[in-house]
Amino acid sequence: MALTIRILRAGDEALLLGAAEGVFDDPVDSELAREFLSDGRHHVAVGIDDERVVAMATGVSYVHPDKDTEMWVNEVGTSPAHRGRGIGKAVVLALLDHARRIGCGEAWVLTDRGNGAAMRLYASIGGEEAAVPQVLFTFRLPPADPAAPSC
Repeated sequence: MALTIRILRAGDEALLLGAAEGVFDDPVDSELAREFLSDGRHHVAVGIDDERVVAMATGVSYVHPDKDTEMWVNEVGTSPAHRGRGIGKAVVLALLDHARRIGCGEAWVLTDRGNGAAMRLYASIGGEEAAVPQVLFTFRLPPADPAAPSC
């Protein structure tokens, strides 16, 4: 296996469009891929095997008025055929290294306690489980104007 780990940039949309099945939750949309890669606060580290993305870790860097710049690790995915080889670990480490290079002082990720693979992955690379009783709330935000594009 000739695996390459790298951070994608604007212009790398074709790599995302050709990702192996199971890397992303849904099929990659070319316009969304272009928008994502063109936004300087969106980041994706990928594992490429034989010119095909087989793993990814996405993150968003953000600033806040009272904190250092942080990286929120949004999603990690590996194609089923490539699981168990350390590729997921490699892309998360690449994303964290990228976060350091761009000035993030901290990175964080949420996962389900029942997701044993994710729990083991994050612990194995030095993630510290926070002893906090957070509860996740989500909000569906339909457009105020039905004709307006959604975000």
